[in-house]
Amino acid sequence: MKITNKIAVVTGGASGLGKATVKKLVNKGAKVAIIDFNEDGAKELANELGEEKVLIFKIDVCIPEDVEEAFNQIIKKWNKIDIGVLCAGIPGGGRTVGRKGMHNLESFKKVINVNVIGYFDVIRHLAFYMTKNEPGKCGERGVIINTSSIAAFESQVGQIAYASSKGAINCMSFNLARDLSEYGIRSCAIAPGPHETPMGANIPQKMKDKMAQSIPFPKRLGYPEEFAFLAEHIIENQNLNGEVIRIDGGFRSPAKIFKTTKK
Repeated sequence: MKITNKIAVVTGGASGLGKATVKKLVNKGAKVAIIDFNEDGAKELANELGEEKVLIFKIDVCIPEDVEEAFNQIIKKWNKIDIGVLCAGIPGGGRTVGRKGMHNLESFKKVINVNVIGYFDVIRHLAFYMTKNEPGKCGERGVIINTSSIAAFESQVGQIAYASSKGAINCMSFNLARDLSEYGIRSCAIAPGPHETPMGANIPQKMKDKMAQSIPFPKRLGYPEEFAFLAEHIIENQNLNGEVIRIDGGFRSPAKIFKTTKK
């Protein structure tokens, strides 16, 4: 699928991986609707790229009525949706059983509600409107790109909620490819390793440096622009479907978080 003149929806598009993806898509000639709770970041990006090319929705994806209204407005303004890139998500920490007792059930539910249930609510709207599109070459009507994580493959101690949510996204992505095949809608997932994003802003620099040294090559954290470049390739490569693609420099996460030596 060519990106020029297409309509895209990017969740989490105001910062990090999503922001880089919005920039990539707009620079390739698409118009983008940003769904993100970070309204200030989204407005700043819209001012930079051109407000006629960017539509902003500050909504909670866990509120179905808000998600539905956002999609109603996107269709009202641009009449269709061709591309969906879902980058929004929240972290979640805690062991199944720790020094303070069992994992808090409400915190586990919150991660699943945002990263799986709210996430799927966005996907079902994307897919529904994509089925209305006129088929392009080979019958293609749309592309959905999900954001997984290497935590879905080798999660660290204390990542049970987050890893569960990302494992669900891996399974969801493959099933979507089969579910939507009759409509010519593709689905893939990107599983990033350590990246320079706001989600990791609270990680001490010494810990980031140690993590980078354990990456085979390149020995640095990933750049959001590299994620966006992979998203671009998935959109334009029609034979990519049902895949979960790691982007991590060959990194394999250890069981426990890196510790830095005090000097």
